[in-house]
Amino acid sequence: MRTDTVYKKAFNRAAGMLRDGQLIGELPSENELRRRMCVSRTTVRKVLRELVHRDLITERDGLRATGRAVNDNDYYPDAETTPRAKHVEQQFMEWMLRGDTRPGTSINELELARQFGVATNGIREFLIRFSRFGLLEKRPNTGWLFKGFTEDFALELFEIRVMFELRSAHLFSRQPDNSLLWGKLAALKSAHTELLKRIESRFHDFSGLDNRFHRLINEASPNRFIDDFYDIITFIFHYHYQWNKRDEKQRNQAAILEHLAYIEALESRDSERIERACEAHLASARATLMRSLIGLNE
Repeated sequence: MRTDTVYKKAFNRAAGMLRDGQLIGELPSENELRRRMCVSRTTVRKVLRELVHRDLITERDGLRATGRAVNDNDYYPDAETTPRAKHVEQQFMEWMLRGDTRPGTSINELELARQFGVATNGIREFLIRFSRFGLLEKRPNTGWLFKGFTEDFALELFEIRVMFELRSAHLFSRQPDNSLLWGKLAALKSAHTELLKRIESRFHDFSGLDNRFHRLINEASPNRFIDDFYDIITFIFHYHYQWNKRDEKQRNQAAILEHLAYIEALESRDSERIERACEAHLASARATLMRSLIGLNE
């Protein structure tokens, strides 16, 4: 499972490089491709074989060159390129959101494993990893308990989020024109526009889009500590505040419009405009979070 995930993710990365013109004409050596894709030579060779099989590259007399154009259906779907741990995290967050889970809720590993269609140890690994933030507690012989969090905890976390995201947003705007991040941003812009058209029936879908958008911004400044810390940021700011169901559709609609303004600011590469859009959206998110906490304590 893990090997397939690594391979499929690498294949999608290579297809993206072909599509974006980062690979034109004769391909570089396997060692150079391995360096660019950050995978093993074995994985690179497997990717190259599949690219040849699909005619995306040609191979003749030991030389490889670009072939036909890459289409959308050439990529492996996201579900097949998501590592198991990330897949469990996404399902757990969605379960918390859709289930209207509150502080004091008991969590049963076996029930979640059956519901998510994964092994029990996958659920246990996630809960143990997530428990370090103090929001989950292991109870002897009774499973896990969701403890919730305080206003001070949330506000302290929010200060860190603002620092991380402002830094990442500025770095995002400095990406070269051929960076894959711009293509991903354009795709997310289209997804926001489509969701806005169907907001009446699909407003619940915003949580996933919100998560994808903010994680994309942080891709501009790869940092293992920020990536790890963003797990809890995701939980608090992309899921928890939505437990307050009052005006949820209106709030999500407003957030989509803020995202679109934020995306346009990034595309402009104007640092002052980016900072205004980022700070305005994060201020709105903070206000939504605080209203949610008040609602939970009523």
